[in-house]
Amino acid sequence: MFPTKQHLTTARTLGVALVAAVGLASCATYDDEFATINSRLDQLDTKVQGAAQSAESASQSAQQANQRLDQLEGRVQQLEAAPPRKPRG
Repeated sequence: MFPTKQHLTTARTLGVALVAAVGLASCATYDDEFATINSRLDQLDTKVQGAAQSAESASQSAQQANQRLDQLEGRVQQLEAAPPRKPRG
C-alpha cells in the first residue's frame, strides 16, 4: 500500500509541475502580444496627435478667414450704400 501512495504523490507532483510549466510557457507569448499592442497604440496616439494639430491649425485659419470676411463686409456695405457715380463722357 505504501508504494501506491508514493506513486500517487509522485504523479500528483508531476501533474502540478506540468500544469505550472504550461501556464508559465503561455505567459511568455503574452509579452510579445502586449508589445505588439503597445506599438500599435503608440502609432495610433501619434496619428491622433497629428490630426489634433491639423484640426487646430485649420480652426485658426478659419478664424482668420472669418475676420477678413468681416472686414470686407463693412467695406462692401459702404460701397453699396454710396450714391451711384455718373459715367464720364
